[in-house]
Amino acid sequence: MQKFDAIRPFYDSEINEALHNVVNHPMMKALMNFTFPDVADEVWKEQLRKTHSIRDFQCNFIYKSVQKVLEKSSEGLTTSGFENLEPNTSYLFISNHRDILLDTTLLNTALFEHGLVMTASAIGDNLVKKAFLNTLAKLNRNFLVQRGLTPREMLQSSKLLAEYIGNLLLHENRSVWIAQREGRTKDGNDETNPGVLKMLGMGSDEKNLMDYFKKIKIVPVSISYEYDPTDALKMPQLMAEANNEVYVKEKNEDFMTILSGALGQKKRIHIHVGKVLDQEIEAIKTENDSSNKQIVALAQVIDDAILSNYKLWPTNFIAFDIVNKTNRFAHLYTENEKSLFERRLEMRIDHDNPVALDGFLAMYANPVVNKLKYHDVV
Repeated sequence: MQKFDAIRPFYDSEINEALHNVVNHPMMKALMNFTFPDVADEVWKEQLRKTHSIRDFQCNFIYKSVQKVLEKSSEGLTTSGFENLEPNTSYLFISNHRDILLDTTLLNTALFEHGLVMTASAIGDNLVKKAFLNTLAKLNRNFLVQRGLTPREMLQSSKLLAEYIGNLLLHENRSVWIAQREGRTKDGNDETNPGVLKMLGMGSDEKNLMDYFKKIKIVPVSISYEYDPTDALKMPQLMAEANNEVYVKEKNEDFMTILSGALGQKKRIHIHVGKVLDQEIEAIKTENDSSNKQIVALAQVIDDAILSNYKLWPTNFIAFDIVNKTNRFAHLYTENEKSLFERRLEMRIDHDNPVALDGFLAMYANPVVNKLKYHDVV
C-alpha cells in the first residue's frame, strides 16, 4: 500500500537490493566484524548478498549481533511470561523504554527464541537521519514515527501511523512494539502517555474504542537493566529540566547513546511480558462512559502491569537505601555490590552537582518506590 511508503520498513522484495547497497559501507563492516570476529569479510559479504528476507537478515545476522552484545556487555538476559503467548499470533507490545535500540531488539530476541511472531517496531525518524542507519532500521522492520511536525502535520502523521499499525496487527499478522511514551524514561518513572493510546485509537473503525483495543491484543512489557549503560548520558537533560531550560541535543548525541547502550555494561537484564489485556479492557468499557476516561483508565492498567512486573535489581535497592538514608533493603544486596555501585556513581557523576547526583540515584531508586505501591518488596 503506497500510502505507507514514507514510514514503512522494506518489503522482502526490496531487501536484497538494499543489502547490496550497504554491504561495503564501513559501518556494516564494523557491525559484521564485531559480530563475526573470526570470519573473513568476503564470507559475510557473500552471505549478505544472498539474503532475500527481513527474517533471514534478522535471524542470521542481527540475532548473532545481539548474542555478541549480551556476551560482551551483560551477564545475560532472562525472560518471563512468554509461555502465555500463542504462536502465529500478532500482539501489540506496549513497553517501558530505557534504551533506544536494545529494548525492542532484546524483545525480538526473546520472541524468536520462543517461536513467536517478531515485531515491527516504532522508531523516531530523528534517530535515523544518516542514510546507513535509515537502511539498517528498515532492514530490521522498523517503521518511522515522524518528529518535529506542526500540529496539523502531526495529526495527519498520527492517523497514518495508527492505520499502519492496525494494518500490521489485523491484516498482516505482524506483532508491533511501541514505547509507552515518546522518548526514553530518564528518571526511572515508567508512565504511559494517554496520547500514545489516542494515536493508536485513530486506526479504529469500531464504535467503541475499547473493542478495537481488545481486538489488537495489547500486551504490557517490562524491561529492566541492572545497570543502565546510558545512565550518565541522561543527566544533562534531567538537569536542564530541573532548571526549567529547554534541552538541546548535541550533534550525534543519539548515535553515541545507541553505541553506549549496545556496548556499555548492563550486568543482568530481564524482560517480562504480561498477559493480553482482555478482561481489564472489558471492565474499563463497562465502568467508563467517555472515550477520554477509558483511555486514561487503560493507561493506568498498562502502568499497573508494567510497574508490578518490573524486575528489581540490587542497584535499585542500593540507590533507594542511599536516597532514604536507610538499610531497609540491605539484605537484598552485598557490600561488594554496594561499593561497585558507589564507584560507578563516583566515576560518572560530579559530586559537587547535587541535581545530577540526585537524578542519577532517583533513576535507580524510583522503580522501587513504584513497585512498593503494588506490593511489599521482600
